[in-house]
Amino acid sequence: MFLHHSISLLTMTQIKKIGVLTSGGDSPGMNAAIRAVVRTAIYYDLEITGIHRGYHGLIKGEFYPMDRKSVSNIIQRGGTILKTARSESFRTFEGRKAAHQQLIDHEVDALIAIGGDGTFRGAETFGREFDYPIIALPGTIDNDLIGTDFTIGYDTAINTAIEAIDKIRDTAESHARLFIVEVMGRDSGLIALRTGIGAGAENVLIPDTSSNMSALFDRLENGRKDKSSRIVIVAEGEVPGTAFEIGRIVKEKYPNYDTRVSVLGHIQRGGRPSCMDRVLASRLGVAAVEALKDGRRNQMVGLVHDEVTYTPLEQAIKYHVEINPHFLKIVEILSL
Repeated sequence: MFLHHSISLLTMTQIKKIGVLTSGGDSPGMNAAIRAVVRTAIYYDLEITGIHRGYHGLIKGEFYPMDRKSVSNIIQRGGTILKTARSESFRTFEGRKAAHQQLIDHEVDALIAIGGDGTFRGAETFGREFDYPIIALPGTIDNDLIGTDFTIGYDTAINTAIEAIDKIRDTAESHARLFIVEVMGRDSGLIALRTGIGAGAENVLIPDTSSNMSALFDRLENGRKDKSSRIVIVAEGEVPGTAFEIGRIVKEKYPNYDTRVSVLGHIQRGGRPSCMDRVLASRLGVAAVEALKDGRRNQMVGLVHDEVTYTPLEQAIKYHVEINPHFLKIVEILSL
């Protein structure tokens, strides 16, 4: 027990230089997180280096020293100044070994990775294989990670979707149309569910439940006939474009409805992050550096009940958030 504690203290004091990268899909607020990591490292007299293009850049040695000016005037910017990329090589042991050697060659003692489920899987494997300290930040619009109430980018994404759907509602009202709107959420329907409630949708179809077309058919057949517009929200599912197939079915079954389909797509990933995402990213960025300082490793920093929490990476990536059935009930009640 004493030996293990001594090793932890030794590891903590050896961290003098931290690397930071963004990986996987971009999300609004990533720049705010990068800014917080960089400035917190400087505050604690640690060196900080940015790694371009995620794990791909880590393998290729795309390391760039960062200072205060490197992150000036970026908190309000969408996307990521460090760029991001998918890396098939990092899925292999040889690729991860090359990445580890790059970290040694550049004298980087610990890593902060900002991303989603795929990023965490790579980080967990890498940290375990090479006994390397990594702290992860949840940067994904899907909000589908255990260990945090909200992920960086989720709030901005749902507000972007709401703004677009409100505009679609205007034209739907003008023409008495039924609009089927597809939002992002390949494995999770949280974006669809929240935007459905916020936009006053008549129905929400998501992959997280056994909900199917019968509920939609029932609403179209037995719902109010005097509505001048109808909005149906669909989570994209495994294959983007699900809404077009649903639209085809609805048009064939209910030709009396003037049906249109709109796919919001990647606009949900872009744009200026909301205040909530900027504050969340800032809090988690500070906490990530402090976690490494305190000797933590292979954990995700999150926010639960407005308190910073730490979740082992293998738990953060193993589970997906379950849909609260009460939200589905809210959609049903309020769409009358």
